[in-house]
Amino acid sequence: MTSKAKVIGVNMVKFKKPGTHEPYEIMASRAILGALEDAGIDYKEIQQAYAGYVYGDSTCGQAALYQVGMTGIPVINVNNNCASGSTALFLARQAVESGALECVLAFGFEEMRPGALKSNWDDRTAPTAWAADRLNELMPNLEESGSRAIKIFGGAGTNYLETYGANPDIFAKVAVKSRNHAIQNPYSLFTKSLTVEEVMNAPLIAANMTRFMACPPTCGAAAAIVCSENFARKHGITDAVEIVAQSMTTDTVESYETPINLAGADMTWRAAQQVYELAGIGPEDVQVVELHDCFTPNEVITYEGLGLCSRGEAEKLINDGDNTYGGKYVVNPSGGLMSKGHPLGATGLAQCTELVWQLRGQAGARQVDGAKIALQHNLGLGGAGVVTMYRKG
Repeated sequence: MTSKAKVIGVNMVKFKKPGTHEPYEIMASRAILGALEDAGIDYKEIQQAYAGYVYGDSTCGQAALYQVGMTGIPVINVNNNCASGSTALFLARQAVESGALECVLAFGFEEMRPGALKSNWDDRTAPTAWAADRLNELMPNLEESGSRAIKIFGGAGTNYLETYGANPDIFAKVAVKSRNHAIQNPYSLFTKSLTVEEVMNAPLIAANMTRFMACPPTCGAAAAIVCSENFARKHGITDAVEIVAQSMTTDTVESYETPINLAGADMTWRAAQQVYELAGIGPEDVQVVELHDCFTPNEVITYEGLGLCSRGEAEKLINDGDNTYGGKYVVNPSGGLMSKGHPLGATGLAQCTELVWQLRGQAGARQVDGAKIALQHNLGLGGAGVVTMYRKG
């Protein structure tokens, strides 16, 4: 027995800077309660839950869910780096599509500390050390930077510019676009506009990458309820959003070949191609996209990884305005990780929430006209690339 998975309830809390947030279990429970209310179902209908987070001890998922109630259901804790939220969604979708379960919950949360990402463990092998070491081999003259993530994504951006001869200001233009979108989003952390000059003149954190090209450390939570077609029909739910196709990929030996691939471009490409094949729908049919812009160079690279344009043509897509309202696609109408914020475990489910709102026509001032097909991309170094396609109705 198989069933198409439907998203029937979503919610998120407004993302905040570290030190100004509520405890993770409170943020998560608020997001879950909001998703239940949005779906119009009772908590007792949930048969299983998947909790995505990175910076937390074992069974934080249970601690968060217990704030809503203790019903004895299985709770699976998921840590897949920055793709943890989408990994929780991936497992929820699989459970429903397999016919094993009728209604499940995916939620994610994060309490982050100020400053660049860093591990809590310094007495064992770092899971992304291989990528940083390989980057040193491929780009031995690359300047050192504050964290592995900054170095890897900064190296990928520099590699992109060198490979295609693009103008470095494309990374700034993407930051400006994302901030302009965020101004219309009440859930966004940053709502002040930027100019290309401000972004380019900000302090450098890596070669060709300034502070305004990097997402901020953020705290927050988001949740989604996934069910079968039969469950939605039985409960009279008419505004469900279908997960048309979804794919998760990890690294292959090709990840070693270029700095761009070390930053996940190949994982993205393979996941996207699998989704398009499964869905029978190509990128040309997509209207709205939420993608993983942890650093603006990654957004540029991901345009090509998702097939929104051909290799080396991201600069043209940006300059033609085909990544914003009035163009071919609206990319990150939420403001993306750059401006909405990036609480690691919550990010994938916040992307899902935004796209469900867009397909229902509930996105307010940032609504994408005629949105029927939506695409989501969530990336975790180390690695996991998750691409999801949604359809209205």
